Amino acid sequence: MEQYIHVKGARVHNLKNIEIKIPHNKLVVVTGLSGSGKSTLAFDTIFAEGQRRYVESLSAYARQFLGKIEKPDVDFITGIAPAIAVEQKVNTRNPRSTVGTTTEIYDYLRLLYARIGKTYSPVSGREVKAHTVQDVVDYVAGSQAGSRVMLAAPVALQENQGVIEKLTLLMKDGFERLVFASGEIRYTQDILPEIDNHKPEELSVLVDRFSVPDAARDDKEWLSRLFDSVQTAFDLGDGRCAVISLSNDKEFGKKVHIEEFSNRFEADGIVFQRPFEHMFSFNNPLGACPRCEGYGRVVGIDEDLVIPDKSKTVYDDAVVCWRGETMKWWKEQLVMNASKFGFPIHKPFHELTEEQRRLLWRGNEYFHGLDEFFEFLEKERYKIQFRVMLSRYTGKTTCPDCGGARLRPEASYVKVGGRAITELVRMPVSELKAFFDRLELDAHDASVGGRALTEIKNRLQYLEDVGLSYLNLDRLSSTLSGGESQRINLATSLGSSLVGSLYILDEPSIGLHPRDTDRLIGVLRQLRDLGNTVIVVEHDAEIIRAADEVIDIGPMAGYQGGEVVFQGASSEMEKAAEDPENRSMTVRYMTGREAIGMPAHVRKTGSYIEIKGAREHNLKNIDVRIPLGVMTCITGVSGSGKSSLVKNILYPALRRELTETGDRPGDFDGMEGDISRIKGVELIDQNPIGRSLRSNPVTYIKAYDEIRKLFAEQQLAKQYKFDSSSFSFNIAGGRCEECKGEGVIRVEMQFMADVELVCEACNGKRFKDEVLQVKYHDKSIYDVLEMSIDEAIEFFGRYAGEDKINLRIIEKLKTLQDVGLGYVKLGQSSSTLSGGESQRVKLASFLLKENSAQPLLFIFDEPTTGLHFHDIRKLLRSFEALMQKGHTIVVVEHNMDVVKCADWVIDLGPDGGERGGNLVFAGTPRQLASAPVKTGSYTAHYLKAVIG
Repeated sequence: MEQYIHVKGARVHNLKNIEIKIPHNKLVVVTGLSGSGKSTLAFDTIFAEGQRRYVESLSAYARQFLGKIEKPDVDFITGIAPAIAVEQKVNTRNPRSTVGTTTEIYDYLRLLYARIGKTYSPVSGREVKAHTVQDVVDYVAGSQAGSRVMLAAPVALQENQGVIEKLTLLMKDGFERLVFASGEIRYTQDILPEIDNHKPEELSVLVDRFSVPDAARDDKEWLSRLFDSVQTAFDLGDGRCAVISLSNDKEFGKKVHIEEFSNRFEADGIVFQRPFEHMFSFNNPLGACPRCEGYGRVVGIDEDLVIPDKSKTVYDDAVVCWRGETMKWWKEQLVMNASKFGFPIHKPFHELTEEQRRLLWRGNEYFHGLDEFFEFLEKERYKIQFRVMLSRYTGKTTCPDCGGARLRPEASYVKVGGRAITELVRMPVSELKAFFDRLELDAHDASVGGRALTEIKNRLQYLEDVGLSYLNLDRLSSTLSGGESQRINLATSLGSSLVGSLYILDEPSIGLHPRDTDRLIGVLRQLRDLGNTVIVVEHDAEIIRAADEVIDIGPMAGYQGGEVVFQGASSEMEKAAEDPENRSMTVRYMTGREAIGMPAHVRKTGSYIEIKGAREHNLKNIDVRIPLGVMTCITGVSGSGKSSLVKNILYPALRRELTETGDRPGDFDGMEGDISRIKGVELIDQNPIGRSLRSNPVTYIKAYDEIRKLFAEQQLAKQYKFDSSSFSFNIAGGRCEECKGEGVIRVEMQFMADVELVCEACNGKRFKDEVLQVKYHDKSIYDVLEMSIDEAIEFFGRYAGEDKINLRIIEKLKTLQDVGLGYVKLGQSSSTLSGGESQRVKLASFLLKENSAQPLLFIFDEPTTGLHFHDIRKLLRSFEALMQKGHTIVVVEHNMDVVKCADWVIDLGPDGGERGGNLVFAGTPRQLASAPVKTGSYTAHYLKAVIG
């Protein structure tokens, strides 16, 4: 096999006919400015060719559905291995998919519990065992020599069979004696006349009686007889038998000891199901909770609607449905009797213990709980007021039968190491790993479960290595961020231990605190050391330094990019920087020739808003003050509570306060401060700006409206009687009706991914021929849409003096250029933009004058996603422009170059999951960098290195 991947003549998108050799079995970082062609080279060229070759290996039948897939525009690619792309997308919205199922850890857990799990009775807590004949023989043979032992079988009645009939049949078969619990033996024929005085369960058939010989285990003849008798007793007793031992005690007289055995897997009168794999699967009807069908949630009474303000006490009407003259009786009976069972009616609801919360719902002999209250409403629902009241408190709530565990109750009876599978999936990965490290098994269980345990431990270690130790296996895949989803896929890839493959990763450091970057680098090297080639599209300086080979695509973005401006080890960058002809921006920033400087001064303000008592998810009842008119950076390790604070509390609470609409905020006491100074709140995340192929950045910022007006004013347009709507691909008239203005036809493939083909009617130009004949300075509407934003600004700038429309177009396009999107084509579909690009398009729309008259609070969720050092400078300038207009900026970010430029830093932590959720620090970046070690801030350590 060749020693490298050889790509020659790559011309996909903006790549300029490049040739490159990428060494095998190395960690290779592809970097460069946003839009320079990194992803085009890694994903659209190398990975796309790998996928195409895979398709060619399929049968002719499968290929007929995929025959239209185009070969990347490249002369040739040799030495390519089977390719796996790990992208930063949340791949599933399936409500059944969890971290455990995605990483396959849950599959191994199911296997482990099915094979070595011990079932315990929920009544007595005893282990449930199905005894064998050998168990009974061993028990009797282990008795003291000379002991008198009787073997009995309970009288097991068949369906519709009477006791007399059963005893008569037993007598015919030669079983003529019955034995009682006292050890008394009587003939069956003597019992029959008085049978009505005895219950069937009191009667046992005497199968055999004997005295235990010396060296019983070596007496083969005696053991053979005992073996036959036990087998007979199990048959007669429908799977049950009893060994009755008799002994004489000088003080207490005759003593009787009865030991019961069953081969029916039962205990305490309950017959249990033997563990099997599907019993622990919530995706299978045999294991899923019948009520919620394995989803863990049902439509029912929602506690968050019943008790919306958890800072209130029961006495102060925390339970809103018990307010008012009609329903206050339910509250009063609790208040009047609370002292009798120690219920704290003056304690805020969020401080109540789990048992006290359950009591509020369940009730007791002194008061009727919420469950009974809603049962009463249900009975009275024929009255309209009660129907309305019920609907007010109905929502998605945790399934009451399984408690959100998704499984049948039988699954929780099975335990390994004293824990049920439902308990394990709710532990953080770090705690779960510690549990398995401590787990001690006997020789048999260790042999049976050894392989499954190894796989579980390895995969848990990989999750910890990629910085996800705070997650639990029960976490829904759909609630993960793009970075978390990608790192879970990375951990899954490591678990599969593939060799000789090509892994292509898209910014795996997204959402990762610098503390965890070293561990991520370790994982990437581990993947390489298995014998794989790892190509990482990345901007993080630490990962670039750790790479075996760095490839920088540039020198700038869009049509000014697409060239290889540096290739070599990171140690060679210093030498490259001294070359006067070096054009690599990455080399200049990595060697310190260029840097993102700190602001000259920190803005100060007396105005603020304060969140009081934030308790959502893992937040520890913290008070957080956010100054207005400045840039606040919220940071902390992954899982420390940043998103819980910003996305679940700050944004929805402010939105409800200002507009009285939106989602209900998470659990917190309230909001104080100068809220009236803010006229609106905007969450600028990485969600797409539009899913339609017709949606693009210039339509989003309304620049396309002006371009359409300009074309409608042209002489030929007036002759054809075209108006501005004729140049829209969203309205019938001027657009191509074959593809509805999309330029492509989507062919549905049923069981495979849809295929997009260029429209044959318009050749992908989206408009009718007569519309394309209208030109502005020799450019048709299609030609303008094919321009990059930089090219369009230059084009319309040439004729700025001709018409005020040109100035308005330039003004709007300039905002896209200012946020670093000058390389994007005007007509580029929004669906092809990355998360970071979508975020910057939204930012650009707010930089426009008409959108920035009122002071707003902007929330940015990791805006540096996909940004090179050079692009981050442009982003910070855009933030500066927003603040000069009086806006407030709140940024959730890990990038230290952004953190050091903030006016105020809020550091959450100190760790993730249960060990997070505290306010570690609040102050200026310089104060944080000089913060003493006792604050426990990981951010302080890395910020100090950047500030110096």
